[in-house]
Amino acid sequence: MSARIIDGKAFAADIRGRVAEYVTRLKADHGLVPGLAVVLVGEDPASQVYVRNKGAQTLEAGMKSVEHKLAADTPEEDILTLVDKLNDDPEIHGILVQLPLPAHVDEEKVINRITPAKDVDGFHILNVGLLGTGQKSMVPCTPLGCLMMLRDHHGSLSGLDAVVVGRSNIVGKPMAQLLLRDSCTVTIAHSRTKDLAEVCRRADILVAAVGRPEMIPGDWVKPGATVIDVGINRVPHPEKDGKTRLVGDVEFASASQVAGAITPVPGGVGPMTIACLLANTLTACCRANGLPEPEGLTA
Repeated sequence: MSARIIDGKAFAADIRGRVAEYVTRLKADHGLVPGLAVVLVGEDPASQVYVRNKGAQTLEAGMKSVEHKLAADTPEEDILTLVDKLNDDPEIHGILVQLPLPAHVDEEKVINRITPAKDVDGFHILNVGLLGTGQKSMVPCTPLGCLMMLRDHHGSLSGLDAVVVGRSNIVGKPMAQLLLRDSCTVTIAHSRTKDLAEVCRRADILVAAVGRPEMIPGDWVKPGATVIDVGINRVPHPEKDGKTRLVGDVEFASASQVAGAITPVPGGVGPMTIACLLANTLTACCRANGLPEPEGLTA
């Protein structure tokens, strides 16, 4: 048996296309342009590439893109002042502060300074609480993208046994909350779970978000299960000296022979994150203006 490959790159392109169509209608019918502001502090190379890609895709979707690039030694108070300014800007509907921040900056203080309605990352403590209690909130982008792919593949998730391997605030915990909202039976596991292999083997849906290269082999996967691999790990390339390659938290070669469907790395969950950031910005704009939320682009 060979698993169906869930093409996150194609899925993300479809999401971006639907966002762009909705933005076009917003402009024509209401004169509104969703605006996304990204704050980058420091010169982390990976963050710079990510922010550049976000800006390009925001503009491609017809939205307003604003980037604030600050020096690594920018005082925390100056960053908070900038966040306050963006909170008060009616043309900005989504605010994202790129993580990680320099060591002298309190990340939680900065994140929680963002107005919850503009917190398109879904990291503000109020959004975390709203999601956990099943209320309307901004939802973290990566779990939202995973949920969209699962709904597309399964239709209804009701009654399915889901195991989330990983307990981070960014992926593991919100992913579990979203699956609960869709009436899955959910287990949150992690690297210290006793008999982790057996826990994984009972999952109809297995979400791997633990950050360990190829930690989950194929014989941990239930035959026919849907595997969502959130991991992005750079490891040495076995055939090219000095080169590296990207792998997930799941051993793709063996798992793809057992699973019913699986996301690859790269090209699976990764592209969905920015697509869902655009969707969240569009949702925030609609909510701020009392307009219906875009169908199929929210949790």
